[in-house]
Amino acid sequence: MKVNHLRWLVVSLVALATVINYIDRSALAIMWPSISQDLGLTKHDYANIISVFMIAYAVGQSLFGKVFDAIGTRFGFLLSILVWSISIALHAVASTAFSFALVRALLGIGEAGNWPGATKANAEWFPAKERALAQGIFNSGASLGSIIAPPLIAVLFAFIGWKATFIVIAILGFLWVIPWMIIYKSSPDTHPWITEQERQHILSGQIGGNQALTADNCANKAASKTDEYVPTLSQLLRHKQSWSVIAARFFIDPIWWLFVAWLPLYLNEKFGFNVKQIGAFAWVPYVGAAIGAIFGGWLSGKLIDKHGDISRARRSCITFGALIMLPSLLLTTQAATPIAAMGLIALILFGFQTAIGNIQTLPSDYFSGKSVGTLAGISGTSAVLSVIITIQLVPGLTQHGDYSALFILGAILVPMSLISIWLGGKITPVKKKAD
Repeated sequence: MKVNHLRWLVVSLVALATVINYIDRSALAIMWPSISQDLGLTKHDYANIISVFMIAYAVGQSLFGKVFDAIGTRFGFLLSILVWSISIALHAVASTAFSFALVRALLGIGEAGNWPGATKANAEWFPAKERALAQGIFNSGASLGSIIAPPLIAVLFAFIGWKATFIVIAILGFLWVIPWMIIYKSSPDTHPWITEQERQHILSGQIGGNQALTADNCANKAASKTDEYVPTLSQLLRHKQSWSVIAARFFIDPIWWLFVAWLPLYLNEKFGFNVKQIGAFAWVPYVGAAIGAIFGGWLSGKLIDKHGDISRARRSCITFGALIMLPSLLLTTQAATPIAAMGLIALILFGFQTAIGNIQTLPSDYFSGKSVGTLAGISGTSAVLSVIITIQLVPGLTQHGDYSALFILGAILVPMSLISIWLGGKITPVKKKAD
């Protein structure tokens, strides 16, 4: 059996996993006003629980980066989603801040695998000019999950309560495993369902620094693979390009997490929303995020087609996203109504997703598929460490329900991330340093 456009089916499955990922991780925040009231937990307890999650998430990023490079994309994703689905089900039996922290740590380790896994699948299944769009489709899963989660969780909570809600959403991950194991049999070079035309389309964009496949290098593909630069971890960290990605993720990721972790609490404290009202409003900004994810990938591909310059395309998209985020973050400090706040946050997340999809493709622009998971995992760990720092600052910065200082902090981080990208130099495949 041959399947046309198999690569798009693969990235759609990865995007669906990301939808489930974000439904699972969002559930605690959405139901927190009720959970905290039932169990007598505080805002500081919430910050500590999320910090434990993020510490585990940081460890999981680097751990699963190596796991995916070692056992491959198929079984790496299987392991990741099974771990996080079991852990979200265990939330139903948590009753203290400590027990929530334990199950949240397991969730963090499992969910972390989704990102290096997606970056690796992207590098394996797409030529360079399509990677930002593929990454955008994957990232749109995060946005779609964040759109679906508030109303879905609010409805489940209303009918079955918070404990049963955790059980129901855990089932989604187990169901996802079935089509994944059927469809993702191998990488495109050996997959039995892929057409020869699509195989050549994919592989031609990955050989010789993403240059077009010629008759000669097609005939000598095996030799090219032998000469491929696959750095060790210490070699990887000797390149400024690696540190450019690591630093960019360190500065930009807290902006996303300010809203993923704290938007429901912001709505509760700033505007007095309950769980039902959070479900009605909290999804709106993620529509902007979903549009930005697809737009950033589409724009990058169009610029590559027009100018033939991957570096110019990636930098332009990242810069454009930053220029949207910065003023929107500052204006949000003055938002006086829920509608104004949601509109501005939608712009922030649009700009974020336009930029982050291109930043997340950089490991595959710089290095071969055999190193992509490792760099994606390390940069993800760097991102999570900065998020942990930010989360611990939130209770002190948001006293009396005033979140202005938090939005200003986000505005400061935007240019720092952009500078990190430009300091990495031209975005081209990295060559081995002379010993």
